[in-house]
Amino acid sequence: MIRIAGAPISWGVCEVPGWGYRLPAGRVLAEMAALGLTATEVGPDGYLPADPAERADVTGRHGLEVAGGFVPAVLHDPAHDPVPGVVATLAGWSGVLVLAAATGGDGYDARPELDGTGWRTLLTNLDRLLAAAADRGITAVLHPHVGTMVETPAEVYRVAEDSRIPLCLDTGHLLAGGTDPAALAREVPGRVAHVHLKDVDAGWAERVRAGEVAYTDAVRAGMYRPLGGGDVDVAGIVATLGASGYAGWYVLEQDTMLAAAPPPGEGPVAEVRESLEYLRAVAP
Repeated sequence: MIRIAGAPISWGVCEVPGWGYRLPAGRVLAEMAALGLTATEVGPDGYLPADPAERADVTGRHGLEVAGGFVPAVLHDPAHDPVPGVVATLAGWSGVLVLAAATGGDGYDARPELDGTGWRTLLTNLDRLLAAAADRGITAVLHPHVGTMVETPAEVYRVAEDSRIPLCLDTGHLLAGGTDPAALAREVPGRVAHVHLKDVDAGWAERVRAGEVAYTDAVRAGMYRPLGGGDVDVAGIVATLGASGYAGWYVLEQDTMLAAAPPPGEGPVAEVRESLEYLRAVAP
């Protein structure tokens, strides 16, 4: 049995200011539970209670545990030490610490290029955060992500080669950034410690890479699709990871934006149901 979790971003709940209408946590967690999911990621700061006991009470009322959470942090700036801030978030942490190499700005539509000093700083900080999390019994992973400092194939593989930190295999962000997630899973299965499963329309992804459309606009237009509805080899990835002994979470993520609250039973929950049914059909 594979372990399947949900994520608030599939319900349009994002850390980016102005992303869209934010559904209340009670509705999102209830819809996750109704689908038969057993865990959730925590979403952006403040979406679920920061106090560990309160957070566990909120999720536990819906029969959900916490699979982890997404934490953007500036890792490339030699004048900034990200460790104290990240460590402060780990008090009472549950699940996997999913790090992203943030640019320092809002959103994911633009990013600077790293020089040699920036790369050395980023790689050093990844290993420092890996150790700091491990000291607290927490697994830290690096999430390659569009609009962050680790987006392109060269950047993803450099982290895999020059850092010890495991990876969050986000199938959608990898493909959108130009990396074949199925190939990466085959090449470094032992480095994968967390999985975000999403499907992607490759045509929209190519337009984002070419600079023809902003990432945010592509998401709004439906670049991310329910599993089986895009161009990611989801079945192949799940088979590869299963054969390698991967026993972590498969987090269903389909980044979306909402203009308003959909009627009960409609909207994101229907698309997550479609993804869940596909995953259960192809999982070994």
